[in-house]
Amino acid sequence: MRLIVFTDLDGTLLDHGDYSYSAAMPALDALRAQGIPLILASSKTAAEIAPLHDALGLGDWPIIVENGAQRVTPGADMHDRSVYARLRRLLDDLPADLRTSYRGFGDMTDDEVAEITGLPLAGARLARLRNFTEPGIWSGDESDLAAFLAALEAKGIAARRGGRFLTLSFGGTKAQQMAGIMADLGRDTAIALGDAPNDTEMLETARYGVIIRNDHGQGIPALPGETDGTIIRSEAPGPAGWNACVLALLDRLGCNGRAE
Repeated sequence: MRLIVFTDLDGTLLDHGDYSYSAAMPALDALRAQGIPLILASSKTAAEIAPLHDALGLGDWPIIVENGAQRVTPGADMHDRSVYARLRRLLDDLPADLRTSYRGFGDMTDDEVAEITGLPLAGARLARLRNFTEPGIWSGDESDLAAFLAALEAKGIAARRGGRFLTLSFGGTKAQQMAGIMADLGRDTAIALGDAPNDTEMLETARYGVIIRNDHGQGIPALPGETDGTIIRSEAPGPAGWNACVLALLDRLGCNGRAE
């Protein structure tokens, strides 16, 4: 068994309130000691994730960014925005009556993104450094939205609705990126951790999924894997729950030495 761990960030590895991962340090140290890759997988941009990736000492291990739209290698292609530029061009080519009802991050200032998301100004600036996707707000009615989505689809653009944003991309999911990374790194057994509905596919793709308790959002409904123990739930929220579940799974899998 060659183990690998994939994790969501906000509310999962990072505390919902202060974004600290200190409560997860015992499990992080255990993964590091055994050489088990830890792959950060988030809706955040590469620019947002890079400082955390460095702080955790994750070296050249890839990052799944922008909710699975792509995986990037630190220091390699993290600043290539050509895909995003193409996405924006196709968006701007839509009929004006459809385009004007959609306001994406590329149409906003740092101040506007900070106000909408609650991020500090510096964080909003990093959130606007998109590589692959365009989150935005739809202000038109539902009938116009159907026409908007159809026009996007004709151009090869997919749209996903989250809690607040309608996010445009050329496709890609966290689960799809997982498969590619496991093949690249020669890993055959995955643990995945997340706390929100957009993590469900990743949890169900992994050999073992961990639903982190979410006290601040929608959370994840019951999943089939919970009946056979391949998906478990944490008792504590955030990094404390992350820590307990990772250590418990390492013990359950007999990973008390090297990852190999």
